[in-house]
Amino acid sequence: MTTALNPPARKKQENILWRRFRRSAPGKVGAVIVLVFVVLALLAPVLQPYDPSRDIDYRFRLSPPSVSALWSAEAREKYTDPVGGGVQYFKHPFGTDNLGRDIATRVLHGARVSLQIGIFATVLALVTGSLLGLLAGFFGGWLDTVLGYFSDVMLAFPSILLAIGIVSISNRPGLTTAMIAVSVVQIPIYLRLARSVVLSVREREFVQAASALGAGQGRTIFKHVLPNSLTPLIVQGALSIATATIEAAALGFIGLGAQPPTPEWGTMLADSREYYTSAPWTMIFPGLAILITVLGFNLFGDGLRDVLDPRSTQ
Repeated sequence: MTTALNPPARKKQENILWRRFRRSAPGKVGAVIVLVFVVLALLAPVLQPYDPSRDIDYRFRLSPPSVSALWSAEAREKYTDPVGGGVQYFKHPFGTDNLGRDIATRVLHGARVSLQIGIFATVLALVTGSLLGLLAGFFGGWLDTVLGYFSDVMLAFPSILLAIGIVSISNRPGLTTAMIAVSVVQIPIYLRLARSVVLSVREREFVQAASALGAGQGRTIFKHVLPNSLTPLIVQGALSIATATIEAAALGFIGLGAQPPTPEWGTMLADSREYYTSAPWTMIFPGLAILITVLGFNLFGDGLRDVLDPRSTQ
């Protein structure tokens, strides 16, 4: 039975978990990547003085990122500010887009949007799906049957197609709609996962003992079953943030996610499709941001699995 640990026991448990995490190379790499992106997202207004949507300068439209030594005389003349003087590419380390907006600024602010979608959608799906799976696994019967059919139907559709359908039905594409759509398509994953864990936990001795001692169903569920079912749900949550980031970018790429001029990575990729040969940096940097973010959360999820798996060696 789950009981409150006294301070020495709690400290020992924390040390065990920390040792497991230090032995997990993927977890450490993923934690660093996630931390870096979170810090960059929070400090985006400080790190970049430009407005990601309003600072438009057609004089430096599609100017490339480069090092001064690699620039020709013609390029220097083209990208020199005729008013203030000086070569402007130093101010645009990732180059500029088709409207002359700084790509580095938009990528940094895009991290805010993507993390917002990923975290919000995952938390909403985790809470909703886990609660439904908890009820289905504990009570069984007709409730389990209905929720089982519901999850089977939802999982029969590819997640991105289902998200597109939800946004299309709402007829209001935008950031909020994209969050809800991405969240809904993830609910069946947590429902089935929570149900499978609860089916095992509810038969364990401490749950049977709590019921025999007169504990009500609500107390048994939330004090004994739920705390012992959290480990796989937490790991899945970290992995789902990566999935939500990709799905949000896909919705933005086809125009059903965040709408221009919001600096969202998928929308940035869509805006740069016409320039992938003449100005490839307009696609490279948003694409790399998606790739590294997804990789970071996947590695972090693997690390959490190593830490929280009770079969891990101490």
